[in-house]
Amino acid sequence: MHEQSEEGDRLNYSHILFDLDGTLTDPKLGITKSVQYALAKFGIAENNLDRLEPFIGPPLAHSFREFYGFSEEQAWQAVQYYREYFADKGIFENELYPGIPGLLDMLTRRQAVLIVATSKPLVFAEKILKHFKLEHFFHAVVGSGLDGTLSDKSEIIRNILEKENLEPARTVMIGDRKHDIIGAHNNGISSIGVLYGYGSAAEMEAIRPTYCLHTVQDLYEAFASDGEAAG
Repeated sequence: MHEQSEEGDRLNYSHILFDLDGTLTDPKLGITKSVQYALAKFGIAENNLDRLEPFIGPPLAHSFREFYGFSEEQAWQAVQYYREYFADKGIFENELYPGIPGLLDMLTRRQAVLIVATSKPLVFAEKILKHFKLEHFFHAVVGSGLDGTLSDKSEIIRNILEKENLEPARTVMIGDRKHDIIGAHNNGISSIGVLYGYGSAAEMEAIRPTYCLHTVQDLYEAFASDGEAAG
């Protein structure tokens, strides 16, 4: 794992896959309040939203099972409760990370093909990108179905590689959680773990992405030509 690209050795991938939550946007308030709402339906009171941060990134049903011991049936019901709040309010309790539009603009000007690869349901992912006026940067958006299909990041990346007929050696996955990096590993593509989202340095060190970068500015500089200032 490299902390960053070597000076003068800019990253040059033709296709760049971006995670959404914790990578393009900071969705903490909307996701954690949606989880809080769902848990309350089961009589579980969680007033500290910080404790619900681990729900950001992985498939929701998996997290309800892992963190609260829900059965498959309970976890699926919890996801339905989650969506009651998220679809109406939580989806827009979200913030764009500073510098993301400039990063995407620079990458598209360099003819990179950008694709969103998210475990979030596609219908929500598309609304979020449109809300932040980012949709025009992306060649495609691939997310899960509302029925839970295509929610595993390895499956999502495999689907993109096959559908778009991508060359693995020229493709990279950028994300903030271990699931993004594991998905990249399982599909034989490079990965960039970012530390401004919701994955810790220890999480990244354990899973060993190809590169590990701390900020959006670091991402920009890793891909930009010398003298190309961030916008």
